[in-house]
Amino acid sequence: MQSLRKMLEGITHEDLRQWAGSKIFNRGKDYVPCVSHLSRTEDGTLVAWVSGTDEYATSVRYEDLDEFDFDCTCPYDDWGPCKHVVAVLLAAAGELKRNREIPLLDPDDDLYLEAFEDDDHDWMEEDQDQNDACVRLGEKTSSEFEKLLREKSRDELQALLIELALDYPEVSRRLRDTAQLESGQIDKLVRSLRKEIRSLTSEDAWYNPWKHEGNLPDYSYVSEQLQALLDKGHADAVFELGGELWEHGSRQVEESDDEGETALAIAGCLDIVLQAVPRTRLSPVEQLVWLVEHELNDEYGLLSGAEAVMNDPRYTQENWREVALTLETRLRDMGIPENGCFSSTYRRERVMTWLCNAYSRSGEEQKIIPLLEREADCCRSYDMLVKTLLESGERGRARQWCIKGFHKTFEDAPGIAGDLQKRLRQMAEEDGNLDLVAAYRGADFFGSPSEQTYVKLRHAAEKVKVWPAVRDGALGFLQTGKYPEPGGKGKNSWPLPEPEVKQPESKGKFRMTGFPHRELLIEIAILEKRHDDAVAIYQELKKTRRWGWGIDERLAKAVAASHPDVALQIWQSIAEQLIGQVKPKAYQEAAGYLRQMHKAYKQTGRLADWKSLILQLRTQHKAKRRLMEVLDGLENDRKLID
Repeated sequence: MQSLRKMLEGITHEDLRQWAGSKIFNRGKDYVPCVSHLSRTEDGTLVAWVSGTDEYATSVRYEDLDEFDFDCTCPYDDWGPCKHVVAVLLAAAGELKRNREIPLLDPDDDLYLEAFEDDDHDWMEEDQDQNDACVRLGEKTSSEFEKLLREKSRDELQALLIELALDYPEVSRRLRDTAQLESGQIDKLVRSLRKEIRSLTSEDAWYNPWKHEGNLPDYSYVSEQLQALLDKGHADAVFELGGELWEHGSRQVEESDDEGETALAIAGCLDIVLQAVPRTRLSPVEQLVWLVEHELNDEYGLLSGAEAVMNDPRYTQENWREVALTLETRLRDMGIPENGCFSSTYRRERVMTWLCNAYSRSGEEQKIIPLLEREADCCRSYDMLVKTLLESGERGRARQWCIKGFHKTFEDAPGIAGDLQKRLRQMAEEDGNLDLVAAYRGADFFGSPSEQTYVKLRHAAEKVKVWPAVRDGALGFLQTGKYPEPGGKGKNSWPLPEPEVKQPESKGKFRMTGFPHRELLIEIAILEKRHDDAVAIYQELKKTRRWGWGIDERLAKAVAASHPDVALQIWQSIAEQLIGQVKPKAYQEAAGYLRQMHKAYKQTGRLADWKSLILQLRTQHKAKRRLMEVLDGLENDRKLID
């Protein structure tokens, strides 16, 4: 109980307003009378029922830094703090102000179970209960039907079926389909299914989840009949229909806007087609070629089960050798893709990857590396080649291909080049070459200067005990834009070796931004707790910068204790810019900075300056009624527990 009081006593109404927003805070105050069964847990979490449109289980716990961990069963909870959470906090504060004890919540209480039980577990149990109920209902209904139909004669049953078939087209259709399947005369059924597939795939597939409306083609009948045909041994018919569904369904998925629902439905039907493939009259090689060809053209994941079919032991190494020959011919006939043409390069790379797969399955692994080496330049598949070489223990060749691939790609495919450079660094780490690792971290920093790359460079350089000199070179680069000289002297020296590859100096990402790069210099000064330097650089930055205050906020927070006047100046500047937007939301955001100023003025014993600032804002913006309300809240702020 004492920890709960301690948790709330430092929080003010304005803290709560800033966290939840004025609208939610005001609504929460109105909902305090709706709070019931207010309780607490051992860790200080508040829990209660809050009545509204429904009764909601609400929990909240103050974490720190003006943040709360909260949960509520109301719909708004997914979007942020809700009025029910605010109401629980205010209700708890009211109880503590009256010195009333908030009782400990029993884990067996319905409120505890509702607030803390795992939702997924509950849904699973609920779904299982519903399934069990449906099974019981189905068993009961089936039993009743059996009894009812057993009492009827053959003529009565026949008359009943005829009547149902005339009244309900689905019954008529089911009877005809069943008769055709039983007789083995499936031509009409196949024609009907082909017509159904063409009709379904011609529909516009769309869905709007916000309005719960749309058009989702129903493939359940197609799926049922495909399975029925397969079960009756008509695999070739299923395969033929699958080709129709693949052709038209892929186009429908491409044009759909339904969060993938239609793709899932079509994929479910094609799973049955995949099961049919090994049972068709096609030869094993023809089956594999069909599977590989369709995998190559599967842009929407409609054939996710193809891999399992191809793993069937009925397909021998000899079968896969013939598949490899087919893919070799296809690769040879494709021609070399134009430099920079992604689509043709991508298609060729996919064929090459499947050819590697076929070599592996056919027991011809020795052909994989020569293929990858032939295709590396035109497919940009250097990483795949390097990985294969490393797995084969050929580290020297892997390193050579990393270097070659980097020089081939750094201009027009920097992502590939960056991955190859990273691979070289990883190899250096594995080889214990820490000097080279640090050199690559230096290349990362110069190529993309940031606090993150600076920290990684520092860690690597510290391991080889050269950080002071490396730090001088890195900071000198941020100041002047000049790269340090390996083996040089003085401030511009660089104690690390040249990496095997690095981006040319003229290609660096920061070459266009100008130097000195003061924002990053400030970030690093803050990181190293050099607050005097950070403030000095910031004063220079203010003379040239035209917009933004991201670094200002970070600096103010970092130097609030050591340089309070600088922090106050920054917060006041940001608050005034927000007030200048003349928007209620901006006023609330400005209040956050003013509150930080209040804390700083209080800590430095200058509350008179705070009051003078508020008076100045009232005078300057007296016509802004909503701002006056915000300032009233700041001046009249009080703790939840006085």
